[in-house]
Amino acid sequence: MKLARIIVLLSFLVFPVAFFAYGDHSMIGPATSATTETRTEKLTSKLMARDLSYRVVLPVGYSEKMNETKRYPVIYLLHGLTGSHANWTERTKLSEYAAKYSMIIITPEGENGWYTDGVTNDNDKYESYIIKELIPEVDTKFRTLSDRKGRAIAGLSMGGYGAIKFGLKYPEMFVIAGSFSGALGAASFTGAAPNAAGLASIARIFGPPGSETRKANDIFQMIRDMTPEKIKALPFLYVDCGTDDFLFQNNREFVELLISKRIPHEYRQLPGGHTWIYWDKQVQEFLRVSSRIFSS
Repeated sequence: MKLARIIVLLSFLVFPVAFFAYGDHSMIGPATSATTETRTEKLTSKLMARDLSYRVVLPVGYSEKMNETKRYPVIYLLHGLTGSHANWTERTKLSEYAAKYSMIIITPEGENGWYTDGVTNDNDKYESYIIKELIPEVDTKFRTLSDRKGRAIAGLSMGGYGAIKFGLKYPEMFVIAGSFSGALGAASFTGAAPNAAGLASIARIFGPPGSETRKANDIFQMIRDMTPEKIKALPFLYVDCGTDDFLFQNNREFVELLISKRIPHEYRQLPGGHTWIYWDKQVQEFLRVSSRIFSS
């Protein structure tokens, strides 16, 4: 079907739901809002042996006395390679978009660690930090709905890989996991890259081709190995990618695998590249989809 704009929605449920350096460094924003509150917090990580910052976007009315006992669902948004925890609030209008929803948004620091416990440095525990330290801290410091039904995770590029991986490995923690322009095959990437930092960071975190760390973090293989029982326990998966993105084919291959395994998901492919203009649009979609799932 030839369309100027292609949107493919693949779902098996009644409800829907930068790999390498960013391709476009243009700013959309910075976003400002008089109704949401954005804070920068710092966590002293024992696992990482250093302080790591994260941002919190609090919903409208969070600090008002009338809402002092109200609890909110949480979305974790992961940044891409060469990015930081500040990207989502500085390069998109996230704070403005968040004002439409009654939810907390957390943007963690992932450095260039592929949201994986690395093999080179004992203190590069990027996966364990998110799961064992950051999420418990957020649930303690803020009025969250601290169970699976009130927690979502998504990310762009490297963060898209990380978010889908967390959804597959920790299905008891997330009700939906999403990827925008995800570097979904990261654990198996070994060839040439648009940016040498991409392959260097992959080698530092995952080790050489064929390593046990690569095997344990290969989300394609995780899907292939899943039993019907494990599939039933998965969060809903949301995947999108621009048709001009260098990761487009990698995303198509991942979605084909989801279809073959009959895993509930939503997939969108639209005109666009590996840019903040694209991610600014797609984060709005993910907020809408997550809001529907939180309300279901």
